[in-house]
Amino acid sequence: MKLATWNVNSLSVRLPQVLDWLAANPVDVLALQELKLTDDKFPHAAFAAVGYQSVCFGQKTYNGVALLSRSPAQDVVRNIPGFDDDLARVISATFALPPAPRAINTDSIKSPVDKGLRVIGAYFPNGQEPGSDKFDYKLAWLQGLRRWLKEELVKAPQLVLMGDFNITFDDADVWDPAEMQGQIHCTDEERYELNALIALGLSDAHRLFAQPPKSYSWWDYRDLAFRRNRGMRIDHILVSAAVREHAHACWIDKAPRRNERPSDHAPVVLELTLGACKETTFAF
Repeated sequence: MKLATWNVNSLSVRLPQVLDWLAANPVDVLALQELKLTDDKFPHAAFAAVGYQSVCFGQKTYNGVALLSRSPAQDVVRNIPGFDDDLARVISATFALPPAPRAINTDSIKSPVDKGLRVIGAYFPNGQEPGSDKFDYKLAWLQGLRRWLKEELVKAPQLVLMGDFNITFDDADVWDPAEMQGQIHCTDEERYELNALIALGLSDAHRLFAQPPKSYSWWDYRDLAFRRNRGMRIDHILVSAAVREHAHACWIDKAPRRNERPSDHAPVVLELTLGACKETTFAF
């Protein structure tokens, strides 16, 4: 099973790129951010034509999120319950798991996951700059997200939170830590809130595996930043403990950033050996 997240920075502009990417990377669930379109403009038919169902929560300007999936989305929730917000930033749903291969030896069996997988796709606030009203909103939003996630993990232990977090974990996620110290995406306050999500029992899937140095998911359009690899890792996939044990790869696909008129973000992909164990033969 494969999951991915991608801030497409306008689905209207980059729909052909998303369709091409799905053809080359047929993931089971793709979370999109920054749709920049309303629900009535969402291209459900285009995705259905290539085998994907879709649920969306659209908005003009710089918001809007969606989940594309091979199987139907169940129990869809939009935004953070209990947090008053007019912006379209979060969409969550449960997806049925594919049947697991029939096991023939107990040594090869990981703990089965028989319930569905809860997937939360999110576009975290940018925050603009420390000390601004938008920065205060970002911190309040993060705290609201954490309160809800704490409850959600009790109800849905098999959970993945992925999207554009607009926060780096530490200096390794930044091309020039000295220049970015204390700047937006890199402040102590933002990183505290990000690590508070980890403290709920989540893990950064990307760092579960060895990665090349200077692995980034976002590069500015200016100053040849992508060509010079002056970027930041701000797109993340966090997994619960019940999902972590089934993860076996996570990577950033930089290829779409080389497209003509690309998004400034690259997709992040998580691969899982995850399925519902319906029938098992044990060898003794």
